[in-house]
Amino acid sequence: MSQARVHTLKGNPITLLGPELKPGDKAPDATVRKSLTEDVRLSAYAGKIRLISSVPSLDTGVCDAQTRRFNEEAANLGDDVVVLTISADLPMAQARWCGAAGVDRVVVLSDYKDMDFGNKYGVHIEELRLDMRAVFVIDKDDVIRYVQVLGEMTEHPDYDAAIAAVKSLL
Repeated sequence: MSQARVHTLKGNPITLLGPELKPGDKAPDATVRKSLTEDVRLSAYAGKIRLISSVPSLDTGVCDAQTRRFNEEAANLGDDVVVLTISADLPMAQARWCGAAGVDRVVVLSDYKDMDFGNKYGVHIEELRLDMRAVFVIDKDDVIRYVQVLGEMTEHPDYDAAIAAVKSLL
């Protein structure tokens, strides 16, 4: 059953909707957008190790840094790994940002339409209709092996721990 959980944005409470996923849980399938008119299911990446980086908006400093960092890391992880960044930004804004930032190793997907990812992964911020900063590592068998949902939206995730979780599955 879904339950609301309170986290913060600059110390002010925000509510996350959806389940609190933990390592060992089966990774939910969710529908996100590749473009304004093209849906993709997360199950399309089944059979690969997935690092899912959830960010509120690519147009903010921490989200920008987080996505750039995972883009750099993706170059060293090999073909068995896919790095997905999911935000509620419109797909056109994501494409513009990726072009300007030179981000080309991360698959950037949008949750703007239905917040399906946010609701199924427990990162939908009720007050803002954005996805909370979080990192999920999912193995080839669709089992979640690492979860970090930030308590404070403006903080960086533990990049080293997330990459170590991915490498432990290689």
